[in-house]
Amino acid sequence: MGPTSAGLLQALALAAALALSHRPLGDYMAHLLSSDRHLRVERLLHRVIGVDGDADQTWSYYLRSLLAFSAVSVLFLYAFQRVQNHLWLALGFPAVPAATAWNTATSFVTNTNWQAYSGESTMGHLVQMAGLAVQNFLSAAVGIAVAAALIRGFTRNRTDRVGNFWTDVTRIVVRLLLPVSIVFAVVLIAAGLVQNLHAAHVYTTIAGGSQSIPGGPVASQEVIKELGTNGGGFYNANSAHPFENPNPFTNWLEIYLLLVISFSLPRTFGRMIGDRRQGYAIVAVMTVFWVASGALLTFFEYQHHGTAPQAAHAAMEGKEVRFGIAATALFASGTTLTSTGAVNSAHDSLTALGGGVALFDMMLGEIAPGGTGSGLYGLLVLAVITVFVAGLMVGRTPEYLGKKLSAREMKFASLYILTTPAIVLVGTGVAMSFKGERAAMLNHGAHGFTEVLYAFTSAANNNGSAFAGLSATTTWWNTALGLVMLFGRFLPMVFVMALAGSLARQHPVPAGTGTLPTHNALFVGMLSGVVLIVVGLTYFPALALGPLAEGLHR
Repeated sequence: MGPTSAGLLQALALAAALALSHRPLGDYMAHLLSSDRHLRVERLLHRVIGVDGDADQTWSYYLRSLLAFSAVSVLFLYAFQRVQNHLWLALGFPAVPAATAWNTATSFVTNTNWQAYSGESTMGHLVQMAGLAVQNFLSAAVGIAVAAALIRGFTRNRTDRVGNFWTDVTRIVVRLLLPVSIVFAVVLIAAGLVQNLHAAHVYTTIAGGSQSIPGGPVASQEVIKELGTNGGGFYNANSAHPFENPNPFTNWLEIYLLLVISFSLPRTFGRMIGDRRQGYAIVAVMTVFWVASGALLTFFEYQHHGTAPQAAHAAMEGKEVRFGIAATALFASGTTLTSTGAVNSAHDSLTALGGGVALFDMMLGEIAPGGTGSGLYGLLVLAVITVFVAGLMVGRTPEYLGKKLSAREMKFASLYILTTPAIVLVGTGVAMSFKGERAAMLNHGAHGFTEVLYAFTSAANNNGSAFAGLSATTTWWNTALGLVMLFGRFLPMVFVMALAGSLARQHPVPAGTGTLPTHNALFVGMLSGVVLIVVGLTYFPALALGPLAEGLHR
C-alpha cells in the first residue's frame, strides 16, 4: 500500500470515528447542559466556591463571573510558576522568569497554550499537573459554557437570563472532560505514553552523545491537551516527541481527540434548539472546510521543489518519519482548524503554500470545527451575518431560529468578526515597525514576515502553534503576545454574551413565507461563502506579502 492510500485510509477512519461519536456525544452534552439535577460533587463544589448553582444569571452577570474566574486563574497560575522552586517535584528548576510566567499564565487560561519556553527544562511536575493541566480543563470548559449561553439566547424568550456560569463550568469538567480524559489517558498509557513522577534520566543518543530527558505525568496532560483543544506540550517538541506521541496509532487517536468535541457540539446545538437539521447544517460547513484544508495541506506537502524534497518524494524536512506526510498534514490541518496548537511536526518547515493553508485555517476563526465551544459560537455568529446578508438581498427582515436580527444584534456580530483581524494585523504591523522585534526573525523576506504574522494569528485566535524561526522569548514578545491572547479570547466572548442576552429578550417570531430556510444545502453554501469572503479575504493582503509571495517565488 502506497503512502497516499495509507493516508486516505487514516482520514476515512478518522471521519468514520467522528461520525460515530457525533450523535451520542452531542446528545450527552445537550443533556448535561439542560439538566436541572446537580450531582453531589457538584453541589459540594458550589458550596466551596460560595455560589448558588440554581441561580439563573443575566448575560452581563454571566460574563462578569467568567471574567472574574479567568482573572483569578491568571493570577494563580502566574504566582504558581514564580514560586515553583519552593514546591514539591520542582526537579531543581528555578522560579519561572516574570515575563515568561505572565505569558504562560495568559496562554493557558485563554486556551492558547503558546509556549515561549522548553517544558522539560523549565517546569516542574507539580506546576505541570496542578497548574497547566488544570487550566487545560478549565479553559476548555469556559469555551463550551459560552457556546451554551449563546444557544440559550436562541431558545429562551422574553428574558434576560442565559444560565449559570458556575454550574455550566462545573458540569462540563465533572461530567464530560474528566471522565473522558481518564478513559483515554489509560488508552494512551497502554499505547506507550509516559506517566510517572520520575526526574530526568540521561540517555545516549545515536551520535554517541548524551541527553537528559525527564519523565513525568505526560499521558494525563496529553489527553486533555487534545480533548480540550489546548495544545500545550509537556516537552518542547510537543506531539512530535516520542514520549507524547510514540506511534501512528497514538497520532491518529490524538487527532480524533482534538476534533471530537467540537464536531459533536453542532448536534448539541440542534438538540437544545429543538431542530436537529440546524445542527446538521452547521456541522456540514465545518466538514467542508476540514476536508478542503486537509486535502490542500497534504497536496502541497507532496509537492517537492528542490533537490532534497525530490529525493524524498515529498517535503520531509521537519517531519517525523514514523508518521509520514499524510498523518502530519492531517494533524497540522486539525490543530490549526481548532484552537489546539499541538504539533507533530515543525510548522516552520511546511512548504510555503502548506504553511499558508495552516495560517489561513486559523484566520478563518478556527470554526471548522474550531475550539471547544469557540468553534460553534464563532460559526453561529457567522450564520447570523449570513442570514442578515440574505435578508438584504431579497428585501426582507432577517430572522434566524425565530429571532429577528435588528441593528443591535448585527452590531454585536460585526464587532465579533472585526475584533480578531484587527488584533492580528495591528499587532503584526507594530512588530514589523520595530527594529528590535524584527531582529527576532531568524529568516528575512516573505518567510520572515510569515513567522511574525503566524505568531499574532496564533495568539489572537487562541491556537498556540508557532513557526520556529521566530525568537519570541524576549520581554517585548512575551508581553505583547500575552496581551493579544487576552484580547483575542475575551473581547469576542463579550460580544457573544451580549448577543445571547439580546436574543433571549426577544419575542419569538413564527416562520413565514419570507423566512430563509437555514437547514438546507443552499444555506450551507451561503454560510461557507460568507466565511471565505467576510473572514478569509480580510487577511488576503497580508497573506500576499507572506506565504503566497514565498510559494509563488521560484
